[in-house]
Amino acid sequence: MCIGCAYAQRPERLIRSTLSPCSHPMQAAPAEIDAQPMEGGVCAVLRGSWTAASLTIGGNWRAAAAALAAAGQAGRWDLRGLDALDHLGALTLWNHWGRQWPPQVDIDPDQRALIERVAAFPPQPLAPRPDTLAQRIDGFGQQVLRSLAQVRDFVALMGQLLLDFARLLAAPRWGPWRDFSGHLYNIGAQALPITALVGFLIGVVLAYLMSQVLRQFGAETFIVDIIGLALIRELGPLLAAVLLAGRSGSAITAQIGVMRVTEELDAMRVLGIPAGFRLVLPRAMALAIVMPLIAVWTTLAALVGGMLAADLVLGITPSYFIQSLPNAVMPSNLWLAIGKSTVFGVLIAVIGCHFGLRVKPNTESLGRGTTASVVTAITSVILIDALFAVLFKSVGI
Repeated sequence: MCIGCAYAQRPERLIRSTLSPCSHPMQAAPAEIDAQPMEGGVCAVLRGSWTAASLTIGGNWRAAAAALAAAGQAGRWDLRGLDALDHLGALTLWNHWGRQWPPQVDIDPDQRALIERVAAFPPQPLAPRPDTLAQRIDGFGQQVLRSLAQVRDFVALMGQLLLDFARLLAAPRWGPWRDFSGHLYNIGAQALPITALVGFLIGVVLAYLMSQVLRQFGAETFIVDIIGLALIRELGPLLAAVLLAGRSGSAITAQIGVMRVTEELDAMRVLGIPAGFRLVLPRAMALAIVMPLIAVWTTLAALVGGMLAADLVLGITPSYFIQSLPNAVMPSNLWLAIGKSTVFGVLIAVIGCHFGLRVKPNTESLGRGTTASVVTAITSVILIDALFAVLFKSVGI
């Protein structure tokens, strides 16, 4: 028995068929509204079957909604031509009328009774139940377990990276050198323009701001000390790490994540190809080598920008800047910057690979993993830089 017949046999008579005996819903006429002009407005004449069985077939619901939107607030509504009307159709009309009767309605008594019943007992949204103390404790415990799983997988990935590096030292002939050279080019050479531009602008801004303060005390020559120490020791490596974390860290996560979505990682596992040796190791090695070079490149661009700004604002000539820089900044600051840049590179690569390997085979997880990779990498770089600043506070000062 179809839905229309079942409703027609109920004592409440929630569905009324006016033209023919009830038929299968697939054969019911779709809901329609015919707008006819009348004096002072428009008369909306409803036809077809306004039932759940009819409205939920194909695009009937969208067609009915579009017809109601086109009718708008018609001055007169004629429901006598309906084939059938049930609770869903009555609720749809009642909501469109703004939960009140329109000025003029031509309607049968059974239809009026059904709409009045809908108006008397409107559906009420369920109020959200507050979480109990046990549910909150359980949710907190799940968050802790997920965080511990993240830490466990990251530590396991670091250990596997050390084992793969030992394997490479034992048999360097069979290393992934082609992947390594490709990552050197993609991560290093292609990042030179953007890092130089950002470094140059940061140097200009820093020199300009410092010049405003130093001019008040007549200490213009100390701008070499401030810019040199700030850029070589801190800002150069940090800027390069943040830029590569956003540029290369996200690319690493996206690349490995796409391999998860396309099941390439599963194919590698079936073929016995270790993912750590072929995916993680070459990227970590490439970033460990590229990051110090990019940091030096960014620092040089920032120093050039600071030097030009100091010449324009304070009259500090480039020759004086270059001669005074070795005396103002000790070489140990440069070695410290190179050392922590290497740590930054390995950290960015491992974090990018970690989140890429944890991507689930769907695009939503890929987007979340890429975002989490960039945020985690930048945060970790800043925290490690602060740790280096505390541990080596007496070096090069």
